Amino acid sequence: MGVRRSFTFLLRPTGKQAAALAACLEDHRVLYNAALEHRRTAYRKAGVTVRYGDQSAELKHIRADDPAGQGRWSFSSQQATLRRLDTAFREFFARVRQGRVPGFPRFKGRGWFDTVTWPKDGDGCRWNSQPEHPTATFVRLQGIGHVRVHRHRPVRGRVKTISIKREGSRWYVILSCEDVPAQPLPATGAAVGIDMGVALLITTSDGEPLANPRPLASSAGRLAAAQRALARKKRGSKRRLKAAARVAALHAKVGRQRRDTAHKAALALVRAYDVIVHEDLRIANMTRSASGTIEAPGRNVAAKSGLNRSILDAGWGVFLRVLADKAESAGRELIAVNPANTSRICSRCGHCAKDNRLAQAEFACTACGHTAHADVNAAINILRAGLALRDAAEAA
Repeated sequence: MGVRRSFTFLLRPTGKQAAALAACLEDHRVLYNAALEHRRTAYRKAGVTVRYGDQSAELKHIRADDPAGQGRWSFSSQQATLRRLDTAFREFFARVRQGRVPGFPRFKGRGWFDTVTWPKDGDGCRWNSQPEHPTATFVRLQGIGHVRVHRHRPVRGRVKTISIKREGSRWYVILSCEDVPAQPLPATGAAVGIDMGVALLITTSDGEPLANPRPLASSAGRLAAAQRALARKKRGSKRRLKAAARVAALHAKVGRQRRDTAHKAALALVRAYDVIVHEDLRIANMTRSASGTIEAPGRNVAAKSGLNRSILDAGWGVFLRVLADKAESAGRELIAVNPANTSRICSRCGHCAKDNRLAQAEFACTACGHTAHADVNAAINILRAGLALRDAAEAA
């Protein structure tokens, strides 16, 4: 059974093409903001709700009035930008109905709009547009031309959509492919539970630890220096733009390092185990600020802030997303369990007590005296909980 997967490749544009890519991104940002202002003004002054169909119908007039600007780009890519705004409004109203913080759609400033999408390969874009070329791969984008792609791995499945994304001074092409054939791995007959942490990224129930490389912490000195240099620059100056690009490049590198660690760790797990059990973590809740309000200020705010930073630096969310994708493709079973008390329960006798956890890495059961590394003990409990859930589901 085919699955849907994304393939990301670095672009190698010429100087002229890089300028055209930047112009394309800017014009789509302007279109997004104009469409947002249209909706706001129509509702505020006339009580009229403007929808995607209305704004899509006006595109042909906008393109005709601005042939050297908006008229240069693919009609379908501009429709995708309008759909992006429509999705933002639908999600806003969904949050209102659910009683959550609504978060009204905002205007996109420079640097806050970095992606343009072509909804269909062949409509304003073409992947592998020069298949006869003996060594290189190209993607053709309307208004930009044939841009060289650093294709480091084969593309499988059928290309559905094509997107370009800017990260600092780099450009990437993202292919969303359908009917990607799954690549099931041979069965190993093994199951594992994994405990996620800050000191160690993951610890398995077999006692295998994976160190947390902490890419943000390792780059903290360079980032601090770059941000201080940025703060000293005059707003609007060319030097400030260069300093901002330096900060963005450092953050982009941290993101690449985090994704690289996640891919390598997830691949090792799916190769070694048929069943992988992990904690069903609510990362957004775990990293919520403890500052509180003026009336009810929080406690230990500095310590909680440092913990939040460490959790986010570990990249638990990135790792779990990558693990889910690789497990699906490899035909592995992934089970998420409630993490409550997994670090307090003795894996030998089942006694649960707060005093069982002596320190960050030490576990000693107050009932039976069992001692173990705290993360290994938790991983064993996670594995047992996952296998119990699977058995219950099979019995039902």
